[in-house]
Amino acid sequence: MFYKDERLALFIDGSNLYAAAKALGFDIDYKLLRQEFARRGKMVRAFYYTALLENDEYSPIRPLVDWLHYNGFTMVTKPAKEYTDSQGRRKVKGNMDIELTVDAMELAPRVDHIVLFSGDGDFRPLVESLQRQGVRVSVVSTIRSQPPMIADELRRQADNFIELDELREVIGRPPREQQVERNFEVAASNK
Repeated sequence: MFYKDERLALFIDGSNLYAAAKALGFDIDYKLLRQEFARRGKMVRAFYYTALLENDEYSPIRPLVDWLHYNGFTMVTKPAKEYTDSQGRRKVKGNMDIELTVDAMELAPRVDHIVLFSGDGDFRPLVESLQRQGVRVSVVSTIRSQPPMIADELRRQADNFIELDELREVIGRPPREQQVERNFEVAASNK
Protein backbone atom coordinates (compact mmCIF):
# COMPACT_ATOMS: atom_id res chain seq x y z
CA MET A 1 0.00 0.00 0.00
CA PHE A 2 1.65 3.19 -1.20
CA TYR A 3 0.38 6.77 -1.36
CA LYS A 4 1.63 9.16 -4.07
CA ASP A 5 2.19 12.05 -1.63
CA GLU A 6 4.19 10.12 0.98
CA ARG A 7 7.91 10.67 1.41
CA LEU A 8 9.60 7.37 0.69
CA ALA A 9 13.08 5.97 1.37
CA LEU A 10 14.61 2.68 0.22
CA PHE A 11 17.05 0.74 2.38
CA ILE A 12 18.67 -2.07 0.40
CA ASP A 13 20.66 -4.76 2.20
CA GLY A 14 22.74 -5.55 -0.91
CA SER A 15 23.91 -9.08 -0.09
CA ASN A 16 20.49 -10.11 1.21
CA LEU A 17 18.63 -8.79 -1.86
CA TYR A 18 21.19 -10.37 -4.19
CA ALA A 19 20.79 -13.76 -2.47
CA ALA A 20 16.97 -13.56 -2.61
CA ALA A 21 16.93 -12.64 -6.32
CA LYS A 22 19.48 -15.36 -7.09
CA ALA A 23 17.35 -17.93 -5.22
CA LEU A 24 14.44 -16.89 -7.45
CA GLY A 25 16.58 -17.08 -10.61
CA PHE A 26 16.72 -13.46 -11.75
CA ASP A 27 18.92 -10.37 -11.57
CA ILE A 28 17.78 -6.98 -10.30
CA ASP A 29 17.80 -4.02 -12.68
CA TYR A 30 18.46 -1.22 -10.19
CA LYS A 31 17.43 1.51 -12.60
CA LEU A 32 14.01 -0.11 -12.94
CA LEU A 33 13.82 -0.71 -9.18
CA ARG A 34 14.44 2.98 -8.48
CA GLN A 35 11.91 4.04 -11.14
CA GLU A 36 9.26 1.66 -9.77
CA PHE A 37 9.45 3.01 -6.24
CA ALA A 38 9.83 6.66 -7.35
CA ARG A 39 6.51 6.10 -9.15
CA ARG A 40 4.91 4.89 -5.89
CA GLY A 41 5.79 7.96 -3.78
CA LYS A 42 8.12 10.94 -3.36
CA MET A 43 11.57 9.34 -3.25
CA VAL A 44 13.71 11.03 -0.60
CA ARG A 45 16.67 8.66 -0.69
CA ALA A 46 17.68 5.20 -1.90
CA PHE A 47 20.42 3.61 0.22
CA TYR A 48 22.44 0.56 -0.82
CA TYR A 49 24.56 -1.27 1.79
CA THR A 50 27.40 -3.64 1.00
CA ALA A 51 30.78 -4.73 2.29
CA LEU A 52 33.70 -4.67 -0.16
CA LEU A 53 36.87 -6.72 -0.29
CA GLU A 54 39.43 -3.93 -0.40
CA ASN A 55 42.53 -6.07 -0.83
CA ASP A 56 41.39 -7.82 -4.01
CA GLU A 57 42.64 -6.27 -7.25
CA TYR A 58 39.21 -6.73 -8.79
CA SER A 59 35.96 -7.05 -6.88
CA PRO A 60 33.01 -8.38 -8.90
CA ILE A 61 30.68 -5.99 -7.05
CA ARG A 62 32.78 -2.86 -7.75
CA PRO A 63 31.15 -2.04 -11.14
CA LEU A 64 27.68 -2.28 -9.55
CA VAL A 65 28.74 -0.07 -6.61
CA ASP A 66 30.17 2.53 -8.98
CA TRP A 67 27.06 2.46 -11.21
CA LEU A 68 24.68 2.79 -8.24
CA HIS A 69 26.70 5.68 -6.81
CA TYR A 70 26.71 7.48 -10.17
CA ASN A 71 22.97 6.88 -10.66
CA GLY A 72 21.60 8.45 -7.50
CA PHE A 73 21.87 5.74 -4.87
CA THR A 74 23.47 6.63 -1.55
CA MET A 75 26.19 4.03 -1.19
CA VAL A 76 27.18 2.81 2.25
CA THR A 77 30.17 0.50 2.15
CA LYS A 78 32.81 -0.79 4.50
CA PRO A 79 35.73 -3.16 4.11
CA ALA A 80 34.80 -6.80 4.46
CA LYS A 81 36.84 -8.91 6.85
CA GLU A 82 38.39 -12.02 5.41
CA TYR A 83 39.17 -15.07 7.52
CA THR A 84 39.72 -18.82 7.29
CA ASP A 85 37.22 -21.05 9.09
CA SER A 86 38.01 -24.23 11.06
CA GLN A 87 37.78 -26.35 7.86
CA GLY A 88 40.32 -24.10 6.11
CA ARG A 89 37.74 -22.43 3.85
CA ARG A 90 38.12 -18.76 2.97
CA LYS A 91 35.21 -16.77 4.39
CA VAL A 92 34.19 -13.14 4.07
CA LYS A 93 32.32 -11.25 6.79
CA GLY A 94 30.77 -7.84 6.19
CA ASN A 95 27.58 -7.23 8.14
CA MET A 96 25.99 -3.82 7.43
CA ASP A 97 23.03 -4.12 9.84
CA ILE A 98 24.22 -1.42 12.25
CA GLU A 99 24.89 1.12 9.48
CA LEU A 100 21.47 0.50 7.92
CA THR A 101 19.74 0.74 11.31
CA VAL A 102 21.43 4.02 12.27
CA ASP A 103 20.63 5.61 8.90
CA ALA A 104 16.97 4.48 9.06
CA MET A 105 16.58 5.88 12.58
CA GLU A 106 18.14 9.20 11.56
CA LEU A 107 15.94 9.54 8.47
CA ALA A 108 12.71 8.40 10.17
CA PRO A 109 11.51 11.93 11.14
CA ARG A 110 11.77 13.03 7.48
CA VAL A 111 9.88 10.17 5.79
CA ASP A 112 6.44 8.60 5.87
CA HIS A 113 7.31 5.18 4.48
CA ILE A 114 10.49 3.08 4.47
CA VAL A 115 10.95 0.13 2.13
CA LEU A 116 13.45 -2.37 3.53
CA PHE A 117 14.93 -4.82 1.03
CA SER A 118 16.00 -7.59 3.38
CA GLY A 119 14.65 -10.72 4.98
CA ASP A 120 17.02 -10.60 7.96
CA GLY A 121 15.10 -11.16 11.20
CA ASP A 122 17.64 -8.97 13.03
CA PHE A 123 15.79 -5.98 11.53
CA ARG A 124 12.53 -6.74 13.41
CA PRO A 125 13.37 -4.37 16.34
CA LEU A 126 14.26 -1.63 13.80
CA VAL A 127 10.91 -2.03 12.03
CA GLU A 128 9.09 -1.94 15.37
CA SER A 129 10.93 1.25 16.42
CA LEU A 130 10.23 2.96 13.07
CA GLN A 131 6.55 2.09 13.41
CA ARG A 132 6.45 3.63 16.91
CA GLN A 133 7.75 6.82 15.28
CA GLY A 134 4.83 6.81 12.84
CA VAL A 135 6.75 5.47 9.82
CA ARG A 136 5.10 2.77 7.74
CA VAL A 137 7.48 -0.04 6.81
CA SER A 138 7.27 -2.35 3.80
CA VAL A 139 9.66 -5.28 3.58
CA VAL A 140 10.72 -6.77 0.24
CA SER A 141 11.99 -10.35 0.26
CA THR A 142 10.70 -13.80 -0.68
CA ILE A 143 8.88 -16.73 0.85
CA ARG A 144 8.93 -18.58 -2.49
CA SER A 145 12.53 -19.75 -2.26
CA GLN A 146 13.58 -22.94 -0.46
CA PRO A 147 14.16 -22.13 2.32
CA PRO A 148 12.28 -18.80 2.47
CA MET A 149 14.65 -15.80 2.52
CA ILE A 150 12.56 -13.78 4.98
CA ALA A 151 12.38 -14.39 8.70
CA ASP A 152 8.79 -14.96 9.78
CA GLU A 153 9.06 -12.44 12.64
CA LEU A 154 10.19 -9.69 10.23
CA ARG A 155 7.37 -10.42 7.79
CA ARG A 156 4.80 -10.32 10.60
CA GLN A 157 6.19 -7.05 12.04
CA ALA A 158 6.15 -5.17 8.72
CA ASP A 159 3.12 -3.10 7.73
CA ASN A 160 3.35 -4.58 4.27
CA PHE A 161 5.24 -7.57 2.84
CA ILE A 162 6.16 -7.37 -0.84
CA GLU A 163 7.03 -10.69 -2.46
CA LEU A 164 10.18 -10.11 -4.53
CA ASP A 165 9.08 -12.72 -7.07
CA GLU A 166 5.99 -10.57 -7.85
CA LEU A 167 8.32 -7.68 -8.77
CA ARG A 168 10.28 -9.85 -11.24
CA GLU A 169 8.48 -8.47 -14.33
CA VAL A 170 8.91 -4.88 -13.14
CA ILE A 171 12.49 -4.79 -11.76
CA GLY A 172 14.04 -7.99 -13.09
CA ARG A 173 16.35 -8.61 -15.98
CA PRO A 174 17.34 -11.96 -17.41
CA PRO A 175 20.30 -13.70 -15.73
CA ARG A 176 23.64 -12.86 -17.35
CA GLU A 177 23.92 -16.17 -19.26
CA GLN A 178 20.59 -15.48 -21.01
CA GLN A 179 21.62 -11.88 -21.72
CA VAL A 180 24.86 -13.01 -23.37
CA GLU A 181 22.94 -15.54 -25.48
CA ARG A 182 20.33 -12.90 -26.42
CA ASN A 183 23.02 -10.34 -27.34
CA PHE A 184 24.72 -12.98 -29.51
CA GLU A 185 21.40 -13.81 -31.24
CA VAL A 186 20.68 -10.11 -31.88
CA ALA A 187 24.20 -9.58 -33.26
CA ALA A 188 23.86 -12.64 -35.50
CA SER A 189 20.48 -11.50 -36.83
CA ASN A 190 21.87 -8.03 -37.65
CA LYS A 191 24.42 -9.48 -40.08
